[in-house]
Amino acid sequence: MKSIETVLVANRGEIAVRVMRTAKAMGLKTVAVYSDADAQALHVRVADVAVPLGGNTATESYLASDAILMAARDTGADAIHPGYGFLSENTAFAAACAEAGVVFIGPPAGAVEIMGDKALAKRAMLEAGVPCIPGYQDDDQSDETLCREANAMGMPVMIKAAAGGGGRGMRRVADPDQLLQSIALARAEAQGAFGNGDLILERLVEGARHVEVQVFADTQGNVIHLGERDCSLQRRHQKVVEESPCPIMTPELRHAMGTAAVEAARAVSYVGAGTVEFLLDPSGEFYFLEMNTRLQVEHPVTECVTGFDLVQWQIRIAQGEPLPVRQEDVNLVGHAIEVRLCAEDPAAAFLPSAGPVTWFTVPANEGLRIDSGIETGDAISPFYDSMVAKVIAWGETRETARLRLRSALRNTTLTGVTHNRAFLLELLDTEAFIGGEATTDFVDQKYPEGFTPEVGVSTTLAAAIALQQELAAQHYFASALSVNDELRGWVSTGRVTRHHRYNVGEDAFNASIASESAGHYQVELLEASHTVVLQGLEQGRATLLVDGQREVLGFHSANESALDIASHRFEFTLVNSDLVPPEAQEDVQGGRVVAPMHGQLVALLVESNQSVDKDQRLAVFEAMKMQHEILAPVGGVITDLKGQVGQQMAAGDVMMVIEESGEA
Repeated sequence: MKSIETVLVANRGEIAVRVMRTAKAMGLKTVAVYSDADAQALHVRVADVAVPLGGNTATESYLASDAILMAARDTGADAIHPGYGFLSENTAFAAACAEAGVVFIGPPAGAVEIMGDKALAKRAMLEAGVPCIPGYQDDDQSDETLCREANAMGMPVMIKAAAGGGGRGMRRVADPDQLLQSIALARAEAQGAFGNGDLILERLVEGARHVEVQVFADTQGNVIHLGERDCSLQRRHQKVVEESPCPIMTPELRHAMGTAAVEAARAVSYVGAGTVEFLLDPSGEFYFLEMNTRLQVEHPVTECVTGFDLVQWQIRIAQGEPLPVRQEDVNLVGHAIEVRLCAEDPAAAFLPSAGPVTWFTVPANEGLRIDSGIETGDAISPFYDSMVAKVIAWGETRETARLRLRSALRNTTLTGVTHNRAFLLELLDTEAFIGGEATTDFVDQKYPEGFTPEVGVSTTLAAAIALQQELAAQHYFASALSVNDELRGWVSTGRVTRHHRYNVGEDAFNASIASESAGHYQVELLEASHTVVLQGLEQGRATLLVDGQREVLGFHSANESALDIASHRFEFTLVNSDLVPPEAQEDVQGGRVVAPMHGQLVALLVESNQSVDKDQRLAVFEAMKMQHEILAPVGGVITDLKGQVGQQMAAGDVMMVIEESGEA
């Protein structure tokens, strides 16, 4: 086969950037495709050539296979790398590439058809004798049949999209009364994300681990595995933390799972990179879940412990080369842990967040790797996945990797969007994770209502307040013609003490700040008093002494009255310069029902003048390929119905107003 010279990456975000960097290192020309929403995106800037697809939604752009093939033809691309998601497991697209004479950097269409569809894959594995979870995976997709099979199986059950993964189209159902509604939501999500609303059902295996095996196969019939990854820490069935190796893996279990994964790949004449996913129950039994016929999001942890570049392997195998190593040459060295840093609000049930990223930096530490599609000044689009970056740490031991990752997150600055960094830090510090004991239900059980980070100790708050005051002072004094630094904070009557009220997350407190001289502050808050001295100030980083102890803060200052502190994961905003008692704060929400984020209103379940109860389902809202139920904040009567089905709404837009009934 002729060597590949130009690779078109049919994707966006961090995976597009990651693929392009390896392709460039191999001396290949890279082509990006992009939607209107991504016209200024990082993957467009990294590519040698970029082709617009038009539109904003995935259907209009990254799922538009004809437009992507046309872009390949027009740019002379002889290969297409699909990344993950979008068209990566689309049988028709893989076949269309072959028909157009373009190399699809992935498995043959036949393997994609079987393994890319959960129902077909499960049938094939059952025929091959691979252990599978009891469930339903047949062609009859009527609500009646799915409900009957689920009830016969016994609750709880898992509803899954047959044609895709990533947690989309997946619902856990424990109450039979919620079954029909959950099927409808799962089917709608599956249709929107994968263009296929077919579902499968599986009995829920509780207390299990999610352990997956990376496999690789070449066109000469060689198949090997590269060890396993533990992806048990999940939220909404989406992986949050991944690591390799699995903390409880034994040589015997690795051999058994690896052998099963290799045989699964052989059964469908697999070629390229793939991942065979298993559930590992508390007794040590494992069950086939699915095979992802693509590169996984979490592939960096495997690269870190094996030393192999999996994208390079994909490209070389796609042009007919044999696997570069044999099974006996694969050794896992050290330990790697990856977290997904996402633009979402853990305190609001992890709702996605969209908007401009005003500042994003990650420290360049030993053993650290960052895969990101975002830089300072870019934006998180409401049309796609909310991931900002993957932060990966390697260490000689699991604990070294954990501590390196923890340190990197603590010193990462991400401002402009709400994000999950504090939640990730919390997970890394839980006893269950430190002990390697976390299972797939851990996050849902520990944080059923979401996660709200603690405000922080008073010393940290004092440092943040002093920094905000210093930045504000610099802003105002910069506009003065001539002011001696020694006179800052003083008037003719002596030192000035200012009283302010601050918001930190959902908490608020009062503080008194006295300025001794430039960079010297006395801060009183939370019944404590602290002396803060500013030692150094550079872009995005401040060094202070708090009661004699050194404190380093990563920060971004949007203006003189707002400050985002990165290393301690809270937003810090000056409310006003007077003491405002909490009881004077007005509740601005009341009976208004607002859009939780930028997205589309896909279903309206109530009418004007209808009476509703508190927590009654009002609407279904879709954002970032996930559907969210909108519940009534109060009981009453709907007096102003503003939203319409199909309408695109921005965060905070009023959908409807409920006139409260006055009942509890």
